[in-house]
Amino acid sequence: MTIEVQPTEIILHQQSKTLEIAFNDNKRFTLPAEFLRVYTPSAEARGHSPGQETLQVGKRQVGIKGVEPVGTYALKIDFDDGHDSGLYTWDYLHEMGRYQDAMWQEYLNKLEAAGASRD
Repeated sequence: MTIEVQPTEIILHQQSKTLEIAFNDNKRFTLPAEFLRVYTPSAEARGHSPGQETLQVGKRQVGIKGVEPVGTYALKIDFDDGHDSGLYTWDYLHEMGRYQDAMWQEYLNKLEAAGASRD
């Protein structure tokens, strides 16, 4: 039987532009704002079906203005570039933490292939 992951602590570090989140499985992750922003779950960026994704560029300096829980299942993140749509479910945040290195490398590879920049 698998445990449904739930956050036990959420800390926004505005100075370092990171979101620290601890879960009930004793995992703790520190997720940079840029990482959260480029992997936003919003339909605007992800599209409505595979292949419709929009590569997020120029987000190196993005920060987080605030976070707020949505019900008992997700977090809404308000970024300082005006983006505030897309709900980060607890499962998605946990997955982002677990696979952060691989996801980040995939993003950098996509940027390079598109001739795009983080700046």
